[in-house]
Amino acid sequence: MEPKIAQKAPFAVQVEKGQKYFWCACGLSENQPFCDGHHKVTDFKPVLFEPTESETKWLCGCKHSKNKPFCDGTHKSL
Repeated sequence: MEPKIAQKAPFAVQVEKGQKYFWCACGLSENQPFCDGHHKVTDFKPVLFEPTESETKWLCGCKHSKNKPFCDGTHKSL
């Protein structure tokens, strides 16, 4: 099963040091790029990440990055 492409561009997200974030891996979340539980009807699991700095992160929107949850430019070839 392939994940649903949420968008063919990354999401620029301001993250806070010490917070836990769950990135949507299935593409079905209505709260992109974060998980809202829609993966439960799939085999996908959200990806947990905890930033070490408060900063802007570019999270994958196409769900095909090799560096999940971060964008690696894969969307350019889809």
